[in-house]
Amino acid sequence: MQSRNKILDDFAQLMTNAMGVAQGAREEAETAFRSMIDRWLADRDFVTREEFDAVRAMAQKAREENEALKARIATLEAAQAAPKAD
Repeated sequence: MQSRNKILDDFAQLMTNAMGVAQGAREEAETAFRSMIDRWLADRDFVTREEFDAVRAMAQKAREENEALKARIATLEAAQAAPKAD
């Protein structure tokens, strides 16, 4: 007499195979979805985080330079407006 039932063994093997197929289908679906999202984002001309950070740093530097130039102009205008001693 066998210690295991052949039908149960076959059923267990079938379920194991079905789980493997389901896992493969899930991975394939995830890959397809990621590819679709990547294409959609590329078509929208979104910038990468690195590009955004680079432009942000450039804008910050330009603001700082602008403030420095404003201060310099104010100093020059104040010096020119001051009465001259002859």
